[in-house]
Amino acid sequence: MAKAARSELKSTGYEIFIGVLSILSIVNLVLMLTVVNDEGLNTVLRVMNILFSAIFLADFAYRLATAPKRGAYFFRHYGWADLLASLPFAELKVLRLFRVVRVIRLMRDVGPRTLWRTLIKDRAGSALYALLLMGVLVLQFGSLTMLYLEEHAPGANITTASDALWYTIVTISTVGYGDYYPVTNPGRFAGVVIIVVGVGIFGTFTGYLANLFLGPRKEQADEAAPAPATEPAPEAAPEPAPEPEPAASGATLDEIRSLLSSSEANLESIKLLLDGPDRSAG
Repeated sequence: MAKAARSELKSTGYEIFIGVLSILSIVNLVLMLTVVNDEGLNTVLRVMNILFSAIFLADFAYRLATAPKRGAYFFRHYGWADLLASLPFAELKVLRLFRVVRVIRLMRDVGPRTLWRTLIKDRAGSALYALLLMGVLVLQFGSLTMLYLEEHAPGANITTASDALWYTIVTISTVGYGDYYPVTNPGRFAGVVIIVVGVGIFGTFTGYLANLFLGPRKEQADEAAPAPATEPAPEAAPEPAPEPEPAASGATLDEIRSLLSSSEANLESIKLLLDGPDRSAG
């Protein structure tokens, strides 16, 4: 199969996760250069791009370490582009398009149905990547939203990029120190959304970790448990003895005739004996 020769390809969920982060990093670059003019918002985007650079550098190291042929990955499968795109330079971030192209090729080769079945089959891994991606999205857009809504509000305490990032991280992790909080109604509404999403992310991630550590123990316990004893099969009830068949009717009539015949013979003998003296006297 064609995908087997591509040594840099990893699991489907992982490739989609890296591809989405690559698209998001390119979108951030466009926002910084053309749309966002506020210094605080640009600072949030720069911090997120530094985070993306660290993730992409770890991704390059992972692919290089696990590639059967490192030279083929680095030169033929655009490993050099992965390395350069991991560096924190705006001019090189456009090379992250190679990661996007890799994901598009993977989805085209696999097909939508097979891709969906693969994600469903690996539910634990897909859920983990979905949680990480959601956490990154909430961190970036939550911080941008809170800073945009609260930066110039009267009496606001979320006025810098570090304040917004700190508030979002503390809220996602469900810690809630209370040192930073929104003072405007739109900011409070955005804070409620971050709280709800953060509780879902943190709770699901905690359940994933619990299942990751407790799963092998449960499997070992199931293997060590003795097999349940089988119940003995119930004894079969004894068959009733066959009833004697009645004698044939023909044999019964013959016996009756023979008895009658013998009875008539006996009567004749008795009659002769009684008549004998009378005849001799005459």
